[in-house]
Amino acid sequence: MCNLYRLEKGPEAIRAVVAQLDFPEGIPNFEPRDIHITEQAPIIRANPEGWELVQRRWSWPGPAGKPVYNYRSEGREFPTGRCLILTDGFYEYTAPADPKQKRKDRWIFTKPDEDWFAIAGLWRTSKDVGEAFTMLTTEPGPDVAKYHARQVAVLRRDQWEEWLDPGRPIKGMIGPMPAGALHVARA
Repeated sequence: MCNLYRLEKGPEAIRAVVAQLDFPEGIPNFEPRDIHITEQAPIIRANPEGWELVQRRWSWPGPAGKPVYNYRSEGREFPTGRCLILTDGFYEYTAPADPKQKRKDRWIFTKPDEDWFAIAGLWRTSKDVGEAFTMLTTEPGPDVAKYHARQVAVLRRDQWEEWLDPGRPIKGMIGPMPAGALHVARA
């Protein structure tokens, strides 16, 4: 499962694509970086006037206390809490190619046709950490399958508005990406 992702674009690059974007907490000052579980990161969600960008914690505590940072999408509808998780790449890990190497091999997945993209997410309020978000996952497409048995639910830009509308069913929106939709490189 994806437990690390990257965002190198700032608020102005995001605003250039999402023109009607509100910053209710002010324009955030985030630096290009890898984002780890429990860190604050930007998400876009719907509000009564349109869309807003806020920074929230990645993961909420699960029933046993472990962080819920990925959430299966199959067979579910999400009538509340939909959000877009902004990224320009996500990581997966495999057993090292060199058996003498102790660390796993790390791979970054990017979209060859877009500088940054969005992962379907959910946000909610947790009594322990306040508002937090998680990434939805699905079956892997051919670009991810040889690296992991699941993949995060990457949305095309033309799906963003539909995803943020809680009245729209997710069927047909979330699923494996077609071959060639993602570029993979050793990170």
